[in-house]
Amino acid sequence: MTAITGILLLCVVALIAVNAFFVAVEFAFVTVDRSSVRLAVENGEPGAANVERALSKLSTHLSGAQLGITVSSLIVGYIAEPSVAAVLKVPMTAAGLPEAAAFGVSMTLAFIITAISQMVLGELFPKNWALAQPLRLAKWVAPGSIAFCWVMHWPLAFFNGTANGLVRLLGMEPQEELASARNPQELSAIASRSAREGTLDTEVARKMTHGEALGRKHATDAMTPRAQILFVDVDASVAEVLETCHETGYSRMLVTGEHADDIRGVVHFKHALEIPRQARATTPVRQIIRDIVEVPDTMPLDNVLNVLRDGLQIAVVIDEYGGTDGLITLEDLVEELVGEIADEQDAPEQRWVMRADGSVELMGMLRPDEIRSGLGIELPEGDTSETIGGLITERLERFAEEGDVVEFEGRDFTHRDDDDLPSPIRVELTVTRLAGRRVDLLTLKTSPIEEDDA
Repeated sequence: MTAITGILLLCVVALIAVNAFFVAVEFAFVTVDRSSVRLAVENGEPGAANVERALSKLSTHLSGAQLGITVSSLIVGYIAEPSVAAVLKVPMTAAGLPEAAAFGVSMTLAFIITAISQMVLGELFPKNWALAQPLRLAKWVAPGSIAFCWVMHWPLAFFNGTANGLVRLLGMEPQEELASARNPQELSAIASRSAREGTLDTEVARKMTHGEALGRKHATDAMTPRAQILFVDVDASVAEVLETCHETGYSRMLVTGEHADDIRGVVHFKHALEIPRQARATTPVRQIIRDIVEVPDTMPLDNVLNVLRDGLQIAVVIDEYGGTDGLITLEDLVEELVGEIADEQDAPEQRWVMRADGSVELMGMLRPDEIRSGLGIELPEGDTSETIGGLITERLERFAEEGDVVEFEGRDFTHRDDDDLPSPIRVELTVTRLAGRRVDLLTLKTSPIEEDDA
């Protein structure tokens, strides 16, 4: 081996190390947690400030890493094979191998050795290290990356400017930093997966996913529908209000004028109790009603929450035609987050009952999303209906009757396949009780869908 060959081999080793450095820069800066870096800076950890400085211009440093990787890889490919082949060729020719054969074999082996060395030492090793200890490695490589980007400022500015111009041609705005914050959907997905893996309490995960869904639901999804609201005439007496509350168990009633859509306010039984007993029969409701706000049925629930927090914690939901669609309270919104809440005036009520045969008895007023969050069973959404009972009527294309059976294809989120996807199931809903024309009670049965049936 000549002195020149030895020098070239040392250069190859050095260039593979340079390649590893820039790979470490790329992966460490991309994977490091920004909040951990901020905490390290606040705690005065050595090197943390350099990492924060580099992350503030992440696009530039990633461009520098790409430039370093590209240049070092090209040079390694240019000098490694002939220099390694020259070393391998000597013992082959000494062993009597013909010159031409020794050249071909040595070049092939040199290519394999160089490729493996570059891949393992220059790519995979620094990448896996960065994934395992991103902050620690970022502290080590940040000074070198900052110095390299300062020296190569103008070439990097040219490369970045060209690339950013191409990005803008696609209608997007280039970003200098990665978005470190998670959107609500990502947080919900993380919570669900963490609960399935046992690293997060199931109840906490449920509340997080419900909280994320609050912004995607509307007033009509959480309200008490008009058919279940008690109305009292504005000229009725306080005694009549208390009698109705006693008979129904309801604590609030809407006060109306000439018709049901002429909402004058709301009356609470607690306000009625404040009237002396002897004056209740002669005191009209108009003297104790409270003002009530109105919200459209399309208002997102997070906006409704802001309205109710600033008001009387109750609002009338108005449909697109200006009529009364339902009633929504702060309690309804809290129940969307944490589940059903019963106060001292609520009558005991079970929304579903699990039977020994595996079927479930359900209230017809439940919504498909409540079935999914409570039982883990996903049903199709109705085109025009909001409730399970309405969905059955919609599918039957007539008023439901006791004994009617409707089948759907759904998904079971409590059982997942090998790809972590919810299992497909067949859902059978049977109407068991009516309240007038409305489906009041039904039975739900599920069965798996075999692959041959899918």
